[in-house]
Amino acid sequence: MSGSSRIVAVLGPTNTGKTHYAIERMLGYRTGVIGLPLRLLAREVYDKIVAIRGPSVVALITGEERIVPPRAKYWVCTVEAMPEGMGADFVAIDEIQLCADPERGHVFTDRLLRARGTNETLFLGSDTMRGPIAALVPEAQFVRRERMSQLVYAGSKKISRMPPRSAIVGFSVDNVYAIAELLRRQKGGAAVVMGALSPRTRNAQVELYQNGEVDYLVATDAIGMGLNLDVNHVAFSSLTKFDGRRMRPLAPNELAQIAGRAGRGMSDGTFGVTGEAPPLDDGVAQAIMDSRFAPMKKLNWRNAALQFGSIDALIHTLEISPDSEHLIKARPADDLNVLKSLSQVAEIAARASDPQSVRLLWDVCRIPDFRGISHAEHASQIEVIFGHLHEGGSIPDDFMARQIRRIDRTDGDIDALSKRLAYIRTWTYVAQRNGWVRDESHWRDETRIVEDRLSDALHDRLTQRFVDRRTSVLLRRLKQKEALLAEVNDKGEVTVEGEFVGRLEGFRFSPDKSAQGAEAKALKSASLQALAPQFHLRADRFYNAPDTEIDFTDQGGLMWGEYAVGKLVAGAEPLKPLVEVFVDEAAGPDVEQKVQRRLQHFIDRKVAALFEPLLNLSRDEELNGLARGFAFRMVEALGVLPRAGVAQDVKDLDQDARGALRKHGIRFGQFTIFMPLLLKPAPTRLRLVLWALANGLQEFPDAPPPGLVTVPIAKGAPDGYDTMCGYRDAGERSIRIDMLERLADMLRAEDSRGGFEAKPDMLSITGMTLEQFADLMQGLGYKAERAEREKVKPAPAELPAAEATEAAASEEVPAPEGTPEEVAAPTEASAEATESTEAAAEATVPTAATDDPEVEVFYTFTWGRQRQANQGPRREQRQGQGKGKPRGKPQDGRGKPQGKKGGKPQGAKTFSSRPPRKEKPIDPDNPFAAALMGLKEGN
Repeated sequence: MSGSSRIVAVLGPTNTGKTHYAIERMLGYRTGVIGLPLRLLAREVYDKIVAIRGPSVVALITGEERIVPPRAKYWVCTVEAMPEGMGADFVAIDEIQLCADPERGHVFTDRLLRARGTNETLFLGSDTMRGPIAALVPEAQFVRRERMSQLVYAGSKKISRMPPRSAIVGFSVDNVYAIAELLRRQKGGAAVVMGALSPRTRNAQVELYQNGEVDYLVATDAIGMGLNLDVNHVAFSSLTKFDGRRMRPLAPNELAQIAGRAGRGMSDGTFGVTGEAPPLDDGVAQAIMDSRFAPMKKLNWRNAALQFGSIDALIHTLEISPDSEHLIKARPADDLNVLKSLSQVAEIAARASDPQSVRLLWDVCRIPDFRGISHAEHASQIEVIFGHLHEGGSIPDDFMARQIRRIDRTDGDIDALSKRLAYIRTWTYVAQRNGWVRDESHWRDETRIVEDRLSDALHDRLTQRFVDRRTSVLLRRLKQKEALLAEVNDKGEVTVEGEFVGRLEGFRFSPDKSAQGAEAKALKSASLQALAPQFHLRADRFYNAPDTEIDFTDQGGLMWGEYAVGKLVAGAEPLKPLVEVFVDEAAGPDVEQKVQRRLQHFIDRKVAALFEPLLNLSRDEELNGLARGFAFRMVEALGVLPRAGVAQDVKDLDQDARGALRKHGIRFGQFTIFMPLLLKPAPTRLRLVLWALANGLQEFPDAPPPGLVTVPIAKGAPDGYDTMCGYRDAGERSIRIDMLERLADMLRAEDSRGGFEAKPDMLSITGMTLEQFADLMQGLGYKAERAEREKVKPAPAELPAAEATEAAASEEVPAPEGTPEEVAAPTEASAEATESTEAAAEATVPTAATDDPEVEVFYTFTWGRQRQANQGPRREQRQGQGKGKPRGKPQDGRGKPQGKKGGKPQGAKTFSSRPPRKEKPIDPDNPFAAALMGLKEGN
């Protein structure tokens, strides 16, 4: 070791970034080695460094995997597989507190005492190691790192109430599987992670969890060794574990190592217990939260200075006791136990008669017992392997082929696949050792291919069992009859043993209400078992269904045919609603996500199609200034704005701004600013739903029947409902806003002060009777005076056709200045202009008098709203007319206004000393602006 070498112990609880810190330090040197406690973690770190530096300079060495490129600079290894004597610039050992582990502790202790980098050495682990490291490595410096987030004890929770993104820890395979079975039924499934899984299987299971397909993870204590997972809560299903010899309680620091997986980065985490595990003692829970544990005093140690003169000499050196008070002799490990067993075999003793043979025997004895069947069987396998290596120098190819061929099968259940995976790990380990097989590259590839194939098959079985909801095992655990046969017909009716138990409506199961108690639970469980594949089939069919099969209701429901499959909920913007699906928990997260994606696609496309003009308006980058602001108001109002609320904004728009907005189909009406295309029934129906969602209405009002010009006013409807329907309330009925604008065009030509009658065209476009029209006009601010008169019948001769020009529906109506009341009531000046351009009065001839003349009802309409007090004198006062003088047109004997035919009333002239009134400039936005300007210039 160089005198300038720096030794640092980076200590602290979990989630302090120690491993990340070590990787950064290593990559700052030319060469480096990092030892990790698990091959799963080694693979994770290897992938991370490869992503930074590329695969050509990174090596991975574990007992069963060896990737060593020719130019390797950085070596990622399990602690047992760390190469010695490399002289790397940097060396790091992770989870150094495992020096106290009864089985593997002696390996970590050896690395603590002997593994050094020429420039820097890091020991990463718990703060409980501070005392032993200071005693055994006096030159070491210490760096304390604090947890980046808080860890809080949450007490005991039932599995059925476990929060999402939770990891439940079990300490046996049976316990892990039982918990996963329960989560499959109650929570939709779980991923399974155990140390015995291959990295490929483990990564595939973690991916299920990480990508959100399942919200729960069931794992052994393997997750405590640095594996990075998005876990918010860790729950212990037991507080004891079998350590290879006996059941023992977990120490607080061991619990903390596992519980610390909760929370990641700056995110806080919680931990607790579940199942049969008793609540944690308050002192233990507080110690875990505060990361305060009793310091370690003794580290497991085994002599590393081995003598290979004979088997007995080797055993003797392995059993030497340490001479330090901080070290304790490790209990005999599997390799030493196998060596002792084989030393009693005469053939083995005869073969291992020289140092080279003893060294070979020791290397073979160090093959891990992956299968874990029995000590005797493991020793027997070691004996066979040693015999081949000692006799022929390598394991014969045909022997390797037979062993691999026997394992290379993907049939069977989870247990069978797990056993085969354990068996192939032995031969993968053998193939990784230099010189043990003739064609190392070939056998490494062969064993890797078989392990990958078995890993994929095991992942599939785990997914099918714990995610796809095949509940046969669960039914047995709940002591229910396995013979129950459930079926689902094409109508969605679910039967168990021929008895109707409920109906599948969309993606929700509705059980039969007649079943009660335990029978109902058993029947429902059996029904859900039958529905598992049905849900997936329906989800696939639904996902591929055309949009014509899906619709939304006026209440925001989402229907697939006759079944409700979801509902709309408010999104961040009115035009971006979200979807909440109606999917039973038994269907699983895959089905729920598929239904949710399909419904979201449907409503997104529906909004894009029906509100295309509005979306184009919102995306128009050429709009700026007031035009962009007004466009935002239009989008926010879903394409319909009452003009009274934005009168000032409209006045502020210049001609260019109006033209830019008009290109998008916006019409500036007298009463409403709107987009005519959005008044069609389909956009109106969707607009009402989006408006109700955005305003948080509990009950959505229905859309009016399509095709009607007027409809009765909806009693008790929320404010703004008529506008969102594309109507305006007036009297007892509401009139469609585009027809209201056409009516306003007609009313503008009438003498609203002198009085006028309804024209046939007015009644025609509104589709109303005269009485209904009178009520409508009163709702718009007019007075309606009812009277009767003798009906004048037209002469039989052909009448001259009256020329009338109606403003096009798509043409913009210029917005007069003033209040809405002033806008609705035409001025006298406009009435005079109208009189000068209107056709002559219609010709009528009296009919022959009868004894009982026919009487007709008529209404005279005048503007009925008062001007506001602060808006100056009335028009007639400004023009010199005194109080009490007759207004409007003279009337004939029957009370009917004479209109334009009678001309202006003749009265005394009046004079005024005030200067002449400044003429109002012609609105350039008026479609008749050019003609009016010509008339003015001509005068």
